[in-house]
Amino acid sequence: MKSKSHVVIVNGIRIGRGELPVVIAGPDVIESERHVLSHAQRIKKICDRVGLPYVLKCSYDKANRTSARSYRGPGLKKGLSILAKVKRALGIPVLSDVHCREEVAPATEVLDVLQVPAFLSRQTDFVMTVARAGKPVNLKKAQFLAPWDVQHVIEKVESTGNRKILLSERGTTFGYNNLVSDLRSLQVLDGFGYPVIYDGTHSVQLPGGLGHATGGQREFVPALVRAAMATGHCHGIFLEVHEDPDHAPCDGPNMLRLDQLEPLLREVKAIYAAIGKR
Repeated sequence: MKSKSHVVIVNGIRIGRGELPVVIAGPDVIESERHVLSHAQRIKKICDRVGLPYVLKCSYDKANRTSARSYRGPGLKKGLSILAKVKRALGIPVLSDVHCREEVAPATEVLDVLQVPAFLSRQTDFVMTVARAGKPVNLKKAQFLAPWDVQHVIEKVESTGNRKILLSERGTTFGYNNLVSDLRSLQVLDGFGYPVIYDGTHSVQLPGGLGHATGGQREFVPALVRAAMATGHCHGIFLEVHEDPDHAPCDGPNMLRLDQLEPLLREVKAIYAAIGKR
C-alpha cells in the first residue's frame, strides 16, 4: 500500500485527505433536461448552505438494467448535450458513467469525471481507455471484488500515467439479491493513497430484488453514510437523490429523498469536523 495521499482536483474542487468531503449527487438517470437541472440547482443550493463542495452525478444511459424493458435514459448524444447545458448553467462539475470504449471520446468532451461502473471495473481494455482520456476517473469497486484486489485496477489506470483516481465503495454481494457494507473496505481502499468515496445509495440496493428490477432499502442510507464518515477514511459521499423516488424510473427504492439531503449533509460535516479534531 502507498504512504502518499493523493489529492484529486476536479474543476478547482480538491478531493482527498485534509479537504472537505465532496458531495457527488443527483438523480440516477436523466429523465428530462428540466428535471436534472431542477435537481442540480436544489442540490447545489443545499451544498452551498452546508458548505460542502458539489459534483453533479447523473447518467445519460443505464446500460446494466435488470430488464431490457427498463428505462435507460436519453442516450449518449442527447444525454451529454443535456449535461453540458446543466454544467454551463450552474458552473458545476459533472460526473457520469461510461460503458464502452466508443463512448469515452465524446464523454470526455463534456464530463469532468469519467466513472467506471462497478460491473466493468475488471475490464482491462475498457478501464485503460477511460484512464488514457486524462480526466479524473471514479472507479466503482465491483460488488464481487475484495477491497485489496482493487490494487490491480489502480495499477491499470496508473500504467497510462493517470493518477487522478477516486475509489468508490458501493457494497459487496451478500448472497442472492442483497448487498452488505463492510466498512473495513474504506480503510483498505484509503491505504492505496487515493481519495475514497462512499456510495451510500447503491450500497442499500437489493439487486434484482423486485424480480424485474432492483429493489432497495433507502431507510438505511443515513446510518450507513454517518458510519462511513466516522471511520475517518472517507473523503466524499456519493448519493443518488430524487424529489419523488417512489416514482423514479430507475433505482427509486434505494434513492434518498431530496428533502432528507440537507440534514444528512449537516451530519456529515459535523462528523468530519469531529474526526479532524481527533
